[in-house]
Amino acid sequence: MHSYRLTHLKELESESMHILREVAAQFENPALLFSGGKDSIVCFHLARKAFFPSRVPFPLVHVDTGHNFEETMTFRDDLVKEHGAKLIVGSVQDSIDQGKVQEETGYYASRNKLQTVTLLDTIEKHKIDCAIGGGRRDEEKARAKERVFSHRDEFGQWDPKMQRPELWNLYNGKKRPGEHFRAFPISNWTEMDVWQYILLENIPIPSIYFSHVREVFDRDGVIYANSISCA
Repeated sequence: MHSYRLTHLKELESESMHILREVAAQFENPALLFSGGKDSIVCFHLARKAFFPSRVPFPLVHVDTGHNFEETMTFRDDLVKEHGAKLIVGSVQDSIDQGKVQEETGYYASRNKLQTVTLLDTIEKHKIDCAIGGGRRDEEKARAKERVFSHRDEFGQWDPKMQRPELWNLYNGKKRPGEHFRAFPISNWTEMDVWQYILLENIPIPSIYFSHVREVFDRDGVIYANSISCA
């Protein structure tokens, strides 16, 4: 007799595809947050496998800070074209121009914190009721508290008292009008799992992840790639 055994990566893959199918089943207008980083790329790959041979049944949402690596943007556009995906772009620069956020100034100025307002505006504009993200519990303490189906109130805030139990891989997506969910299909993965899965599945990633010759600059003894995304 042949034994049927799953590796830990295949178990994680199966769980993630189950979560993605639950999102598609429970929500009317979900979307996949896509930054062009390894985690969102893996999420998209899992979604392709979960709904094969159909296309991924939800659009990709990219919050564009305006400080992106060229390789990442090229990869994003090529992926969208190759797989016929719908792309929604929310612009941080538009949020700044509209006076909704104020750009940081100074030597260590960054646009990372400004993304929240742009994301919430994009969710509201496109009536997205579940935003799928590539967050993992091993990243930080705040991420470790998130449920797989993480409830957000009408202001986009996370309230621990409003989170639902998730026993036996059962997910409750019930919400009131104006509220939405974040779903994290690779929440139980580690960073090593992600890299091993990319290797196992031969998943393409932006060239910036690989060692190559490029211009860099020194900031207080730290070497940065020559891109304003490091600002």
